Amino acid sequence: MHITNLISQYFGKFAKKEFPSFFQKFINNTYVKIFKIDMSEFRNAKYYKSLTDLFTRELAIPREIDEEENSFISPADSFITQCGSLHKETLFQIKGMEYSVEDLLTYYCTDTFPMVKDGKYMNFYLAPSDYHRYHAPIDCEIKKLIHVPGKLYPVNLKYLNKELDLFVQNERVVLECFSNNKIFYMVFVGALNVGQMVFDFEPSVETNSNTKDIKVIKYDDLKVKKGQTLGYFKMGSTVVMVWEKDSVELEDLLNQKVKYGQKIGILK
Repeated sequence: MHITNLISQYFGKFAKKEFPSFFQKFINNTYVKIFKIDMSEFRNAKYYKSLTDLFTRELAIPREIDEEENSFISPADSFITQCGSLHKETLFQIKGMEYSVEDLLTYYCTDTFPMVKDGKYMNFYLAPSDYHRYHAPIDCEIKKLIHVPGKLYPVNLKYLNKELDLFVQNERVVLECFSNNKIFYMVFVGALNVGQMVFDFEPSVETNSNTKDIKVIKYDDLKVKKGQTLGYFKMGSTVVMVWEKDSVELEDLLNQKVKYGQKIGILK
């Protein structure tokens, strides 16, 4: 097991521990102050029983989402670190750091590689201060889930600029989705500290465990609605979205903060 996985497992044990009320309130309030978290849409920090409970907090005030027909919304509160067009089979984790979409999606998606060649992509970085739940970006059908064990390097800008093939090295969960017969992928990338990802529709997925085997699950009729909660990170991380060629028109959001529910593009 890589050192990043061990560190994350130990931090995870601390994060999920429920300390005595007075001490837990201190931990939670300190975390909120250090990372300057806006809690206006959530319960008061003192009500969360552990750091994990705080990290994975649900919205207390329902978020309005863009209801335009065929619009894609941001799946999470995040910062857009990179976006644009694939150059044949390559995309960027950050400017100047390219990698292969085939390596990202794995050979279990071989049949669809020609469809995403020269397509579009967008990277969503979730900071420790962000709301950590992720949602369906459009009405769609999930056809396949691929769990790829791996390392848990940090995914912040510092590491994006120095670690080659970071998203390929890290543990990730790939969702193969279709909307109006157009394919797109959502890739949930694990990161240092806790390193766990939860999927509400697939409790069998266990990330940052001792397994080394890729797990593939296929679905016959798994449909989700725009805005539906898919799951959550147990710490900050990254979502990479990849679209079929000529299937989407993306908003110009590079280096901008986006909110879950905000329009990021339109399905053609």
